Amino acid sequence: MQQRVLFDAEYGFKTLLERVPQVGELRWIGLRPRHRAPMVQVAQASAIQDAGLQGDHARPGKRAVTLIQAEHLQVVAQLLGRDAIAPELLRRNLVVAGINLLALKRASFAIGPVVFEGTGSCDPCSRMEAALGPGGFNAMRGHGGITARVVEGGVVSTGDAVRLLRASLAAP
Repeated sequence: MQQRVLFDAEYGFKTLLERVPQVGELRWIGLRPRHRAPMVQVAQASAIQDAGLQGDHARPGKRAVTLIQAEHLQVVAQLLGRDAIAPELLRRNLVVAGINLLALKRASFAIGPVVFEGTGSCDPCSRMEAALGPGGFNAMRGHGGITARVVEGGVVSTGDAVRLLRASLAAP
């Protein structure tokens, strides 16, 4: 029994969720000024609590901000037989590198001074087939990123650090 307690204290699920030693970096910011409008790349954006990014046409709340991992852009490109994929084609607001986004999916995290809460997966839709060509939807499956809500607002800028604040025990 004692051995089980030591095992759980050192390697329990909660402990594993909280071990994210990496600090990522915000590499790209994009806003959608209107529904179905092309993405506009910006160097910084104001994140408004419970609303999303100022100037972005998004639903307030749990899907206010969308994030994708920079490392997955290359994976999607390779699956489609391309050299690269431009972030604006994927219609995600923030591209981050150096940290596993799935570790932030149901957690509180900061990008620069702004606090977000990961709310779920950002699964691809049929628009990926139109944006990326035949097979675009399937190339994006498992690589779509996450959705988040803004908990504490502020300004995010490219180059800002991305770090876990608090892990959650909610279902992955």
